Amino acid sequence: MIKGVLLDLSGTLYQGQEPISGALAAVERLSAAGLPLRYVTNTSRTPSHTVLKKLQRLGFPIDRDQLFTAPRAVYEFLCERELHPYLLIHPELEVEFADLPSGEPDAVVVADAAEAFSYANLNRAFRLLLEGAPLVAVGDNRYFRGENGMNLDAGPFIRALEYAAGCKAQFLGKPDPAFFHAAMAGFGCGANEVLMVGDDVSADVNGALEAGLQGALVKTGKYRDGDQESLAGEAWVCSDIRHVVDRILE
Repeated sequence: MIKGVLLDLSGTLYQGQEPISGALAAVERLSAAGLPLRYVTNTSRTPSHTVLKKLQRLGFPIDRDQLFTAPRAVYEFLCERELHPYLLIHPELEVEFADLPSGEPDAVVVADAAEAFSYANLNRAFRLLLEGAPLVAVGDNRYFRGENGMNLDAGPFIRALEYAAGCKAQFLGKPDPAFFHAAMAGFGCGANEVLMVGDDVSADVNGALEAGLQGALVKTGKYRDGDQESLAGEAWVCSDIRHVVDRILE
């Protein structure tokens, strides 16, 4: 039985600036059923308040406390350890970390930085890592589907830094098990009673399965034919979010 649901955003609920067909009605049905629901994302080009406003503008029934983002998890990690990060992130995300105390960088934070993934910026991060700074990453996604097609995400650049500096990144977004467990906090049920729904077979579904949750792969967004062959265990494979909600409410 499903007693709680985690929903991925881009590619699962919307694509670009438009909801995926039937997604609004599906989420409204899910909310009306009274199941604990949280919207989760590794989105690292957009601050959380902007993500929230976008979801509300598109018509999704979301409250502030239902949104759980990887950048916010990174912020809390840095604060707890009193770290001063070198931020290799998208300029629009910098507001998420604006109130951190300034100081000589003693940690490297990497997210989807787009054009900021320059040689100079990557080289500065590399030198800090050689000096012992920890490498903290928002997510391990390889690519994402944007309005202009498929795009490289942060994962390949993180792998390059790990290889060059001989270190391992600490991931604070999907597919890290701690992310899923933190996202479902307060649901009042076990991990095996929570369903994670997403279009990314690796970060969304396999990550959830490895964290002890159930998973549902939707054939929208970044899904590509054959992705289900990479599933790490038993999971739902559904045409879209409407099909997922139909199965949940059955």
